[in-house]
Amino acid sequence: MERIKTFIKTALIGGIGVILPVIILVIVFSWLFNFVTGNIQPLTNLIFADPDSMGIFADIISIIIIIIACFLLGLIVRTKLGQYIHNSIEEILLKKIPGYNIAKDTVEQFIGREEMPFSSVVLVKIFDNGTLATGFITDKHSNGSYTVFVPTGPNPTSGNILHVNSENVFKVDIPLEHAMKSIIACGAGSNKLVEKYINLQND
Repeated sequence: MERIKTFIKTALIGGIGVILPVIILVIVFSWLFNFVTGNIQPLTNLIFADPDSMGIFADIISIIIIIIACFLLGLIVRTKLGQYIHNSIEEILLKKIPGYNIAKDTVEQFIGREEMPFSSVVLVKIFDNGTLATGFITDKHSNGSYTVFVPTGPNPTSGNILHVNSENVFKVDIPLEHAMKSIIACGAGSNKLVEKYINLQND
């Protein structure tokens, strides 16, 4: 019975974790859209006499304004002052809102600003004798270092978590599936992996 309760709880929390950020994004965009549309409606009423044209024009202008506003905000937060203001607001207010961190991580992964866990195959230098281990980046930190998961073969579900400086992490451009196959095969088929590393050293 306890296992069933745990299973139901885990599944429910997992589902909420997936759908909550989407709901938050939809709510925020809908609010912005309705807010902008409501404010420019008087202007469209003056320009267009046809009610249908008013609504369509207002919707188009609202979307354009939201896109421009997002672009301008993006430019502002690229400056040092903008980053400082954004970080301050985030620490003081936004991070205290339930679901904000989940929504932020989801959006950043969706638009590519944040690297998805296990999206990059790497070779990690773990000793000073040139020994390399096959791993996957699971996180990147503000100081440039990485957290890397190094699976054990032939069972890649277990392994070691390493926190490594960037100079000891070498990204190799091969598919995730190929790296997994070589791990399951206890290293067989690692030719492409090593060749990519050699090419990196020669560049």
